[in-house]
Amino acid sequence: MSDARATLGPPDQPDGMPATLRGRFRMTLAELRRHAPFTLLGTVTGIILMLVLVMAAVPRSISESAFWTLHPLHVLLSAIVTAAMYRLHGGRGWWQILLVGYFGSVGLTTVSDSLIPFAGEWLLDLPRRGVHLGFVEKWWLVNPLALAGIAIGVAWPHTRVSHSAHVLLSTWASLFHLIMALGGSLAWTLLPLVAVFLFLAVWVPCCTSDIVFPLLFLPRRSIRDVGAARARHEMPESMQPEHK
Repeated sequence: MSDARATLGPPDQPDGMPATLRGRFRMTLAELRRHAPFTLLGTVTGIILMLVLVMAAVPRSISESAFWTLHPLHVLLSAIVTAAMYRLHGGRGWWQILLVGYFGSVGLTTVSDSLIPFAGEWLLDLPRRGVHLGFVEKWWLVNPLALAGIAIGVAWPHTRVSHSAHVLLSTWASLFHLIMALGGSLAWTLLPLVAVFLFLAVWVPCCTSDIVFPLLFLPRRSIRDVGAARARHEMPESMQPEHK
């Protein structure tokens, strides 16, 4: 097998980009395209749920409780899949697994559930906007769940987790972060913008945390194995989320 095929890209490129780097970039774009339909569906469900909650005048405390339930669960699920993905495809060493699993779960779920929604709240000038960092505010809950997820992912390295369930979990966590920033009402003109931020909050972090992020830190040989499988259109079954 040629090195070009193994690294997901020809070795000589006009722009001088290394083949392995180009392969990782293409893999990221491929995952983003593949997960966009599921993210769009999740966004639609989130907007519908937001309208129901706002029209029903659900107290802010309910949204707050929902966020602090969904976000830790999102961290747990992401840690399991990220650690399992890294371990399955050649990742070695407890410290490496711990760092990839922790930052791939806590780091990217924080971007998805908190930072991007907060950016939307700030740009939309929502009255109760605020950033909620689970690993700080609820450190006693979020961090142990991340560590537990990493341990599960290493002990039971299977990654066929329902991607639709993951998308919905991430969407609703981001949604309740946004709802907490509302002042009790939502202008109809803001709905399209809320939908955009909700989509972005899930799309990029959610699909990169489970697959792309852990693969970025694999040994070069393991990256070549993944690249060869993609070149043959035979992605290993362990890397294929169960779409429902």
